[in-house]
Amino acid sequence: MQYRSSIRVCEAQKKILRALGLRKLGKSKMLPICPSVLGMVHKVKHLVRMELC
Repeated sequence: MQYRSSIRVCEAQKKILRALGLRKLGKSKMLPICPSVLGMVHKVKHLVRMELC
């Protein structure tokens, strides 16, 4: 879930959020747990919250 705004972040982090499917504040997305997704989440960990289901 995206819980912080992406207004004042660099363009690379905005692209990562879009690639994860998080376009708006408060949106959540279920994604598979794989190294590529975990790496993207790690890059924007200050903007998102991750919950394991």
